[in-house]
Amino acid sequence: GKFRAERAAAAVNFLYREHYESKGSHQMSRRRIAITGLGILAPNGLNTEEYWASLIAGRSGVRTIESFDTSEYPCRIGGEIRGFDPEPYFKDSKLLRRTDRFVHFAMAASIMAMKDSGLELDKEDLNRIGVIIGTGVGGLDTLEKAARKLIAQGPSRVSPFVIPGMMANAAGALVSIEFGLRGPNYCPVSACATSSHAIGEASRMIRDGITDVCVAGGSEATVTPLAMAGFSAMRAVSLRNDSPEQASRPFDRDRDGFVMGEGSGILVLEELEHAKKRGARIYAELGGYGQSADAWHLTQPHPEGQEVANAMRFAMQDAGVETVDYINAHATSTPIGDICETNGIKRALGENARKVAISSTKSMTGHLLGAAGAIELAACVLAVNRGVIPPTINLDNPDPECDLDYVPHTARETKVRAALNNSFGFGGHNASIVVKEFVD
Repeated sequence: GKFRAERAAAAVNFLYREHYESKGSHQMSRRRIAITGLGILAPNGLNTEEYWASLIAGRSGVRTIESFDTSEYPCRIGGEIRGFDPEPYFKDSKLLRRTDRFVHFAMAASIMAMKDSGLELDKEDLNRIGVIIGTGVGGLDTLEKAARKLIAQGPSRVSPFVIPGMMANAAGALVSIEFGLRGPNYCPVSACATSSHAIGEASRMIRDGITDVCVAGGSEATVTPLAMAGFSAMRAVSLRNDSPEQASRPFDRDRDGFVMGEGSGILVLEELEHAKKRGARIYAELGGYGQSADAWHLTQPHPEGQEVANAMRFAMQDAGVETVDYINAHATSTPIGDICETNGIKRALGENARKVAISSTKSMTGHLLGAAGAIELAACVLAVNRGVIPPTINLDNPDPECDLDYVPHTARETKVRAALNNSFGFGGHNASIVVKEFVD
């Protein structure tokens, strides 16, 4: 029995790697994927163009938290969404009141992305359009408020809308209802790798012919009392309360933890011929998707970065490229994580690792957990489309163990033919996506 189990596991592993490593006819015959719409709501930009302008200018959205009293908290800073009014994105004011903040973000970003794509839904088969929107945590604010009411006033005072308000799949469900999209709809949850998994799985559905279009990404709203208390207790977050904009400093010798952020990133993915037929504007092509698991620790990455490297390798092999011009690193500004990712990049790219431009835009947005991969993939898409690489700000004193080209301080104008985005989550979940310049 043990021998048969080991042989079966080996066969599965072989087939999995063959999927990524096979080239030739596999690359030539499969359906290609265009990225035709972007919707971003980030701490440093309330729409895609504001977000991109802030990244290129090296402008941070991290500030002292204002949404609740943090006077007793070790960490009092975060990347909050400020000045955002969700009301224009909801036709039903009751629904707005009954839904969580992470749903508000997702709805706004999805409406932006759909408008940006130019899709005319009255001309589409709505059974062929899917929605995959993930979240690392879901409706935490709804849950916290309900728990306080339960303790203070008893169970009879708990709202019947608590459960639908807090459930992780609420964002994807309501986006599909908003647009009448009847294709596959589900919600991945894999901590900080969530939205990269959502986008990667959406790309697979298009390649497999299950859908022609997919609305995919993630949303998160965890700048809340409980989340901030929990991450503070873990000693995972930066304590640079007196200098919020300088607190997130990936690859820097003096980094002391990540900064919590919130927001949403949504992309519209579309089968290439479908996009061309309707004359869509194509930002870039989604070329490849790779994933792996560290199988190591619930909260810490593997120090050697072996499986991180495999996720990158699988994505590049899937895309049919041997290297990339730009990597948007997961790099969260934690002492261990940034070194592990650097090791992984070296393993994955070999000698090319020192030739690739790398940056962590979390230095400007903080860490959006389940939404991080989506907003950072959008940065990769725009880097390919516009020929500009956003910088890593606050990289004043590089860590000797982080010795690659991290594009410090200032954006860099250069040709970007292919870019790779990394997302790694608690639990050892690794996901990488390659986007390429669109060439017909």
